[in-house]
Amino acid sequence: MKKIHVGFLLSYDYENLKKAIPPVYEDADAIFIAEDKEYRTWSGEKFQVSPSFYYWLKEFDSEKKIQIYKDDFYIPELSAIENDTRERTLLSEKMGVGNWLVQVDADEYFIDFKGFVKTLRKYDSFLKNPEKTPVQIAGFLINMYKYTDDGLLYVDNPTKVLLATNFPKYTFARQNRKRIIYTDNLLMHECISRSEKDLMTKLTNWGHSKDFDIEQYVEKWRSVNKDNYKEMQDFFYLQPEGWKTLDYIGSKNMDEIKRQLNAKPELHPSPFFLFKKNIGQYFKHLFK
Repeated sequence: MKKIHVGFLLSYDYENLKKAIPPVYEDADAIFIAEDKEYRTWSGEKFQVSPSFYYWLKEFDSEKKIQIYKDDFYIPELSAIENDTRERTLLSEKMGVGNWLVQVDADEYFIDFKGFVKTLRKYDSFLKNPEKTPVQIAGFLINMYKYTDDGLLYVDNPTKVLLATNFPKYTFARQNRKRIIYTDNLLMHECISRSEKDLMTKLTNWGHSKDFDIEQYVEKWRSVNKDNYKEMQDFFYLQPEGWKTLDYIGSKNMDEIKRQLNAKPELHPSPFFLFKKNIGQYFKHLFK
């Protein structure tokens, strides 16, 4: 049987990998962590990794599934998003075409990875000749907006995320512009739900750093709380209306947050929605 290989990118938010790796560990056949050999972001900024992280990784990896892939992932002549795309391509090639190549960011946490693996296995036929039948498997992110003193504000409209492919010819981040198969698989995305210092580090170093006014965005983020979020709207950093409204969970415990989110039917795509999207993708790419 073809294997399930999961790849992560190590950068300034590497501590989040302690939350992202455990949910996939049991059901992944192998896990790859891409690490720039000079510890540089896509924008060329240097970051440091505490030795304690590597100690945790070694202790956690009881089945010896994890390997670190070091390479030169920063090319000065490329933009941040071009370096992003290049690193993801090299990582997936390292993981091996012929397997399911899953890429998860450090701040994305599967709610049910075992269920996602079962979904992938339904489409194993696409692994027989991946170059001629390239596909992408999509799930949905629940974007975590901000922690309050006793809970979490999150975006109440999940967004599509490309999670796996059989043929990694990416053209923009994780996109390869091939047929997409939409699935009912949810992940928590600790997108901007972090300290203000860590948020500024993320926004100034990622692939979209030149696409919006960072200072103005953080000012609004700072002002939102559990008492006024219903009076506000348009929370996305690129096209604000993309995150129209927020909702709230009165817990900061990760397991409890996952349980409550997964139990909300409005956060799951409906069977009709999935059918409509997938039949559209089938005919769109039928003769390509």
